[in-house]
Amino acid sequence: METINHLGWQQRWPKIGLLWPWPPLATPWLRPCADQEVIGNSCCLGTKRCCFSPRYNGSLPNGDRGRRKSRFALYKRPKANGVKPSTVHVACSPQAAKAISNKDQHSISYTLSRAQTVVVEYTYDSNTDMFQIGRSTESPIDFVVTDTVAGSQSNSDTQSVQSTISRFACRIMCQRTPPYTARIYAAGFDSSKNIFLGEKAAKWKTCDGQMDGLTTNGVLVMHPRNGFMQDSKPGVWREISVCGNVFTLRETRSAQQRGKMVETETQELVDGSLIDLCGATLLWRTAEGLSHTPTLKHLEALRQEINAARPQCPVGFNTLAFPSMRRKDTPDEKQPWVYLQCGHVHGYHNWGNHREEREGREGRLRECPMCRAKGPYVPLWLGCEAGFYVDAAPPTHTFNPCGHVCSEKTAAFWSQIPLPHGTHTFHTACPFCAQQLSGEQGYIRLIFQGPLD
Repeated sequence: METINHLGWQQRWPKIGLLWPWPPLATPWLRPCADQEVIGNSCCLGTKRCCFSPRYNGSLPNGDRGRRKSRFALYKRPKANGVKPSTVHVACSPQAAKAISNKDQHSISYTLSRAQTVVVEYTYDSNTDMFQIGRSTESPIDFVVTDTVAGSQSNSDTQSVQSTISRFACRIMCQRTPPYTARIYAAGFDSSKNIFLGEKAAKWKTCDGQMDGLTTNGVLVMHPRNGFMQDSKPGVWREISVCGNVFTLRETRSAQQRGKMVETETQELVDGSLIDLCGATLLWRTAEGLSHTPTLKHLEALRQEINAARPQCPVGFNTLAFPSMRRKDTPDEKQPWVYLQCGHVHGYHNWGNHREEREGREGRLRECPMCRAKGPYVPLWLGCEAGFYVDAAPPTHTFNPCGHVCSEKTAAFWSQIPLPHGTHTFHTACPFCAQQLSGEQGYIRLIFQGPLD
């Protein structure tokens, strides 16, 4: 079996990894053929940032198009394209000018003042493959990511809003030999193979005389503790520099003063690493990690198992059923609904839907007929992106307030992860839709009623 990726060559090479952007995504990620080796995968959490409609559960609003995808598989390239630093030119020397103007020569330009610029030339590295991520649709970008505004339903809703994601946000360098180690660096090379850090960008000379710097809004990385599994715990968010050094966070995303260097940590990506680009958050999954992840077939089997138990609505006594994972646009008549204050699962009905509530004076609050607790009343949807699960246990819990259902360990893990929001704050969010979590825990246990017969 052969597949053709967006670069046009046949994928008979090792697969490096997968990236998932955040908010969520939902088409099945690429699986390796018999003669392919997975290296890693990247997914975008939430698909479209802050698009809360359940239809974004695991898929992009307009589907995968070219280099704009809900997940991106990294394969070993037919020919290495990695680069590494070589010659350093100081001031406006002829060599520096030549490096900048030479489209066959990668370089990073650090503008210290109007009269002084340091240019670092990069040379070909036959041991690594380079993959670039950013908002730009220019050819050097392998994985195009975009951010959206809360409540938007399509790309057209956000055209007037300025994106906070850099056009050339970051680059990932992967070793071409096992174990295919992946390392992340801030900033990506443009069509002229250059990276420019202007006067206002944070930059400095290191103790060994080399230059380094940070991008405007920064590239943040968080590595989970204990791996990406049911015992995982959140790590600490760090900022990655242009040269791949690790720092504590700045006071604000675009502050001039860098954080303190963390010499005990590296920019090496591990299974479950989160990469934040100030507008989109990516989840990195390794080939080894994906081999222990539940598949879409497994999630479908769990869905059928729940439906086979014939849960009933305590009010209408009708049988409830989770719809197929392919149908996630609008609730159907058998759709399970939940009272988020207590966790009791019902079918949709108007019990307790008082006049003042219907007229909107109490918003979405409804009274549960089982326990009389008042709270939001929302439809339930199975989380469709298997790459976000930390175990293969049955879906018994739902995120509050969006109604996406997953296993208890998965809900507990994501409810502890503080995700960067904007340029100053952090909050927890559902991985399937990126909606900010609410309630004491951010998720609740579902209480189903079995059939009376």
